[in-house]
Amino acid sequence: MRLRQADPGRHEGDCVLTPIRAALGLVAGSVVAGVLVAAMVTPAVALAGVGVNTTLDAFENLPGYIKPDALSQTSSIYAQNADGSQTLLASFYDQNRQDVGWNDVSQYFKDAIVSTEDPRFYVHGGMDVQSTVRALIANSVTGDIASGASTISQQYVKNILVQRAEAISDPTAEAAAYAEATATTPDRKLKELKLAIGLEKEYSKDDILLGYMNIALFGGRVYGIQAASQYYFGVNASDLTLPQAASLAAIVNEPEGLRIDEPANIAANTARRDKDVLASMLKESAITQPQFDAAVATPVTPNITPLSTGCQTASDGAGFFCDYVKNIILNDPAYGATADDRANALNRGGYTIVTTLDPSLQAAANQAVTDYVPQSMSSVDIGGAFVTVQPGTGKILAMAQNKTYSQDPAADPATNTAINYSTDAAYGGSSGFQNGSTSKLFVLLDWLKTGHSLSDVVNGSNNQTFTSSNITNSCGETVSTPYKAGNDAGEVGGNATVLTQFEDSVNNAFLNMATKLDLCDINKIASDFGMHRADGNAMDTGLYATVLGGNEVSPLTMAAAYAGVAANGLFCTPVAISSITDAAGAAVDVPQSSCTQAIDPVLAQTALYAMQGVIQSGTATTANPADGTPHFGKTGTTDAEKDVWLVGGTTQLVSASWVGNVTGNVSIRQTAVTGANGVKVGSGLSRLYVWKEFYRGTGDARGGSSFPLPASARGRGSTGSGSGTGAGASSPTPSASAPAPASTGAPDAPTGSPIPTPAPTG
Repeated sequence: MRLRQADPGRHEGDCVLTPIRAALGLVAGSVVAGVLVAAMVTPAVALAGVGVNTTLDAFENLPGYIKPDALSQTSSIYAQNADGSQTLLASFYDQNRQDVGWNDVSQYFKDAIVSTEDPRFYVHGGMDVQSTVRALIANSVTGDIASGASTISQQYVKNILVQRAEAISDPTAEAAAYAEATATTPDRKLKELKLAIGLEKEYSKDDILLGYMNIALFGGRVYGIQAASQYYFGVNASDLTLPQAASLAAIVNEPEGLRIDEPANIAANTARRDKDVLASMLKESAITQPQFDAAVATPVTPNITPLSTGCQTASDGAGFFCDYVKNIILNDPAYGATADDRANALNRGGYTIVTTLDPSLQAAANQAVTDYVPQSMSSVDIGGAFVTVQPGTGKILAMAQNKTYSQDPAADPATNTAINYSTDAAYGGSSGFQNGSTSKLFVLLDWLKTGHSLSDVVNGSNNQTFTSSNITNSCGETVSTPYKAGNDAGEVGGNATVLTQFEDSVNNAFLNMATKLDLCDINKIASDFGMHRADGNAMDTGLYATVLGGNEVSPLTMAAAYAGVAANGLFCTPVAISSITDAAGAAVDVPQSSCTQAIDPVLAQTALYAMQGVIQSGTATTANPADGTPHFGKTGTTDAEKDVWLVGGTTQLVSASWVGNVTGNVSIRQTAVTGANGVKVGSGLSRLYVWKEFYRGTGDARGGSSFPLPASARGRGSTGSGSGTGAGASSPTPSASAPAPASTGAPDAPTGSPIPTPAPTG
């Protein structure tokens, strides 16, 4: 939007009364002269807007009433602290303004404005006849517009009309409306005068003065006395001292030339403050001589306190979450029929947006990502994201990333981005990342749903081939050509229980399990847990994508899905906003989480028990905080470790930890990375260390329940155990697969020698 100067009051350039060059031109036949003569002869004209004589016909035909509009105000996004307090993340505004009430403004400022801009404000009826006649005579003598005469009511009217113009979304219509509201013509001046008289019929003097103080421009994008007080002096409008109030009153006269955030303007502001504002206050007996002397002796000393604007100002890496919230509003027709309407609602609506973000969890997540995932590397476009969701509610509690949030095109793209790796493309995110073996959870759930158990023995060897003849998909394709996968992390595979194969994430075991299932059913379960592609396209439902995670998804989608399992199968769509109130304090509808029972609670509990083994003795042992809090999880790794995952957590907090190559297909396998803590780890393991640091500290302070195997699930469909972890086991035990060379296919567990060397990951 264009930044413009508000009506400055009585100063050169304001008065647009046409100069009347004839001597004393007060009796000339112009409409302006007629109004002034009538006003002088019959003061009731100014007080009641009643016409006298035909000289006022044109005046009377103008509109006579204007209702102040809701002003453009700042919207702010807040995080919710555990104690109920709120932390500001960022603000959005076209105009930095916060409306305040009468008692929220220092009396010094009220007196300064009235004394300087309109000393007879409380006695005239919208037009100050004395000042208007004086201005008309001066302009007539000089033949130019040398003096103004706008009352505070007239200035308020002009500002209302300017605000209306600037609220128009169509640029052409906006320009035309603004030109009309600011035209230096008698017609515009007469309209203002008539509307000011009408305004004073409907509103009290205090209401008009308060409206003017809230609407006035104070330079740049600072509007209204509250925003001006906070920006220029770092105090509320109620706490302004006399010198501060006078300095701000001086700015109103010439907002851009007298704004004190520019050092070159300090001298001019001081002169205006002392010689006009303070002198007028003394003349009108608003202050005493000692007060005047003390104020003049006080130098203009600004304390510039900029209001954060835009998500780049959010602390603890919360800029990406802030951007996600912003995009929720910009995408939802509930906040406006068009994109422009929704942008106006955010930037002008004065929304107070309270989000689900937990500042302490956000700080912990941001620190963990920072510690173990560098912002950039020369060999790969390294990316890292960590998202935490609350089971049973869908509330997003943390969202961290290894980059700095920035929309500045000049910012270094290696370390700065506005792309949110955690969310879908439609909400400012990327096109997603293949989730690898985290998809095996949905295969396991369908395995259990169809009557199988964790203790069933399946073959996970490498010498298996899968074709359309042994794969069923009742609602889509299976495999177009014979498919043969390898086991990535050295597993022999062989015959072992499903529990063991799950802990070790053996690819061929789960492909084998899929031959006894219907891919359509597996994908239905995944869909019921909210699984979808981040780019908005349809999910690939073929064998590879279904079993080994070939679809590009977002970390938020993964966290929400696993949170559904942690909530005993109750999947809740993720939500980021708790409440919104508008500038008047009225509640605004917000998107709600939709919770559905995606799977039987007994099956969810059985899967949680299996995922507990992944943390205790499987592919994620490196991530185990070992602090007494029960954890569950599932690792995921794509071909050549382009993307690596750990998704899981506790019954209280569920997180998706992702690290990968953001662009291209370059592997991060065997790459040592060094985060801010200076510790080198294999990049394939960094997502485990991030997850561990988060839970071992702040995350596990929130507690968590255990994951016992439901009695009804024990031994169901059992055909024996190959690892000693069969039906009835009270806790999983490590599988004992012998190592073998890694092979191609859809891998899971990281390989290589991290620094420092972690516990075996399978």
